[in-house]
This record gives sequence, C-alpha cells and structure tokens, in this order.
Amino acid sequence: MATREATWAYRDDHDDFARTFYRRFGDGVVSSIGVGTYLGDPTDERDDAYHDAIVTALDGGVNVLDTAINYRHQRSERVVGRALADADVDREAVVVATKGGFVPFDGERPENPGAYVQSEYVDTGIVDADALVSGQHCIAPEFLDDQLDRSLDNLGLDTVDLYYVHNPETQLAEHSRAEVYDQLEAAFERLEERAAAGDLKHYGVATWEAFRVPESHDSYLSLPEVVERARSAAKSVGNTATHFRAIQLPFNVFMADAFSVAAHDGADGPQSALWFAHEAGLDVFTSASIMQGRLAEEMPESVEGKLDGETRAQRALNFARSAPGVTCSLVGTGSAEHAEENVDAGRYEPLGAEAFDAVFE
Repeated sequence: MATREATWAYRDDHDDFARTFYRRFGDGVVSSIGVGTYLGDPTDERDDAYHDAIVTALDGGVNVLDTAINYRHQRSERVVGRALADADVDREAVVVATKGGFVPFDGERPENPGAYVQSEYVDTGIVDADALVSGQHCIAPEFLDDQLDRSLDNLGLDTVDLYYVHNPETQLAEHSRAEVYDQLEAAFERLEERAAAGDLKHYGVATWEAFRVPESHDSYLSLPEVVERARSAAKSVGNTATHFRAIQLPFNVFMADAFSVAAHDGADGPQSALWFAHEAGLDVFTSASIMQGRLAEEMPESVEGKLDGETRAQRALNFARSAPGVTCSLVGTGSAEHAEENVDAGRYEPLGAEAFDAVFE
C-alpha cells in the first residue's frame, strides 16, 4: 500500500511542478491530477493504450490511479495492475483506488446479462436477489466482500489504498433514504473490518448525484449523515477511529454543483459538499474533470481567460483542482499523448481562492 515515506520520496523525485501540485492525503502526498479509467471499449487494443498511458503518467509524476471493478467489465482494474507492475515506480508511492457496487461482467458483455448475473452471483449465494436494485447494483456487506477480493486479484495487490462504495444513491430507486443509510452503515462495518485486516487502507463513497443535488432531489444523500454512519460503524466493530477518508463526485466548469449547492448541514448552517468535506477533514477526488472530453472542445470564455495552461484540457483540469478542499482531480487518460498533456497541466498554478470565488460572482 501507499506509504508516507514512499509518496514523499516520489514527490521529491518529481520537483518540477507548480507549488500546489502535490497535496496531503493522510500522512502522505498525492498528485492533484489522477488517472481515470472509466471510458473506452472492452478490447485488447484499448487495454494496451491504457497500459501505456498509465505507465507514462506514473513515470511523469502522477501517483493516483482510479478505477472500479465494473469499468470496462473488469478490464480497467486488470490493466491498472499490469501497468503498475511494469512502471518504474515503487508500488508504495502510488495511491490505487477502486470501487464496488455495480455487478460487473467479466471481460466482455455477455449475450444475456440477466442470466449471467443470476448464475454468477444469485445462484452462487453471493447476492440475494432481493438486495439487487435494477438487477445491477448491490451494497450488501457479503457482496462488497466478494467484490473487494476480486478487485485485489485483478489489481495484483494485497491492499487497496482507497475503496469506494460506488453510487449508493442507485439504491434510492427502490429503498427509502433511511434504509439506504442503514445499508451504508452495514457496508461500512464490513469495510472497517477489512481495513483492520489490512485489505484496504481507507474507504469512502463515490457518487454521481448524491452529494451535489438539493435535499429535495430524489438522489440526495446527506454527507453529514454518511459521515456519522461511518463513525458508528467504526465504533461498532471496535476500531478506535473510522477509516472513512474520502468522497468522489463530479466537478468541472459546467458541473459546479458540489461548490455552489449548499445542501449539507454544517456547524453554521447549510454548506456545499466541498466545504463540508473540507471542514470535516475528508479528501475530495473529483471525477468528470474535463467532462469526458467536452471541455477540451468548449469552455466559457469568462472562465477560460482566468486559467493557466497551454491547452483547453489543461485549463479545465486546473479549474477542477482549484476548488476548495479538492485533493485530486481525475481525468480519463486513454493514450500516452493524453497522459503527457494531463501531467503537464500540473506545471501551471491553479486559481487562488479569491480568483476561484470570482468565477461564481
């Protein structure tokens, strides 16, 4: 797993970035740009392109790799593991994050997805059919146990640095908010046990809508309540402190709700997800930082003019990592050329606090 000594040594070996490029994560440091692995077809050719991109990023100064067991039908996890083994970098210098929640296929989409889920997960007892939402999502402790084991095998690792419960708001399609909080607490208890066993170092929640929508929204989950459930989970299994460390959510020029929507109760009233996370000591990893390539094509001139970077994609990345409380902004990196461009974004300073706030005035 990533260690304090190795991550700080990695930073020292890559000292040609702008001042705030590396940021604290636990007792170590991580690059404020990370590699995402969501996009792309499930093909050998795409695997090879991802491999080269990840190796390029690791060699260049990026030490955050983000994936999920369902990304590209488990291929993304497997190529992350292969690239990490092949790169000239100390494994302990790299933070590897993955996720569990969506039932994954294996290598490719089966002809009959429903039959695959039934035979692979329901008939084997890994998943109770009643625990599946929309036939594809589950956060029951036994399922997450199985998924974490498979992820460790795919990645070729003994420990994952950050394990997310993936899009728990999916459960709201069939369960009440109170029931989903109870489900999360049960999931957190199991992850606390796995942390104590050394299988993961930290855990968190990766969301798409839950933390950046108003309380009235059907997908809303309260971040303060989720944090409280994590604390209760740690206490119930006998851990002295929770291993709940991070959240992941979309943030970019066009999707700035995590900063602008005050939907979470803080000490002084409602706060945005970013501000609440910052004050609660949580790390924030942003997804969709260039909006799956859209921001490389267009960006509001009033915002772009305030950002540094040689390319529009670099400027979009620098906007995402300018937000208060953001530890790292993730970006899909499907080629070595894109990896080099993304790494080079870190040679420019992000916006300062006053300049960032001015964007929203």
